[in-house]
Amino acid sequence: MTEPLLNAHDAVRTPRPGMPEQRRMVIGRQPPSGLSGMRVSSVLGLEWSMALSRSGAAELSRSPADSRRAWIHRAPERQVLTLYREVVVVSPGAAAPWWLRAVRRGDLLHREAGFTLEDGVHELLSGRAGWAYVPWVNEGEDGYWEYEPSDSGVYQPITVRLTDRHRGWVDVLPAQVNANDIVQPVALAGPFDLRARISEFESW
Repeated sequence: MTEPLLNAHDAVRTPRPGMPEQRRMVIGRQPPSGLSGMRVSSVLGLEWSMALSRSGAAELSRSPADSRRAWIHRAPERQVLTLYREVVVVSPGAAAPWWLRAVRRGDLLHREAGFTLEDGVHELLSGRAGWAYVPWVNEGEDGYWEYEPSDSGVYQPITVRLTDRHRGWVDVLPAQVNANDIVQPVALAGPFDLRARISEFESW
C-alpha cells in the first residue's frame, strides 16, 4: 500500500502491495459521473476494512502486543497515515485505534509512542490481582482492562482504557452498580498517575 486510491478505476490496475487479493476483485468499469464520489468512498471503505483486519482470533489476545496483527500495526507509519487521512475525508467517523487518531492530529508523536503507553499500562495492571485485558471485538476498536471486585451486585466492573480525548491518554471508568447509572470517565495524567492511584480505583 504505497499510494492513495483516489480513482476507483486505477485501483484495479495498481493494487497496493501487502493488501489481500480481494483488492483485485473491484469492478473496473467507470461509474456514471453522479456516482463517482460514492465509488471512491466505497473503495476506500473496503481498503480501510482490510487495513484494520487482523490475522487470528481476537479472543486469543492476552495483551495489546498480541493484538497488533493488522496492516496498520506493521506497515510503514507514513503509509498508514496517508490512507487514514484519505478515509476520514469521506468518512470522518471511521473506526481507528486511539493512537492513530492522536497521531493524525499531531497530539502524539508517532505510533510507537502509543504502543509504549499501551504496554506500560498492561505491565502495571497485569501484575496486579483481579485485572484482565479485554481485546477489541470489532475491527478498529481499542482493547481495555477490567477489574472485577469481590463485591457482588456490580453491574459493570471498573475499566481502564487508553483514549485520545485528552493528553493524559488514560481514562478510568467507575463501576456501574445499576444498569441505569451513568458514569463519567476519570481522566488521568498518564500511566504514572494510574500507578499512583490504582489502589484507590480498586477500592471503589
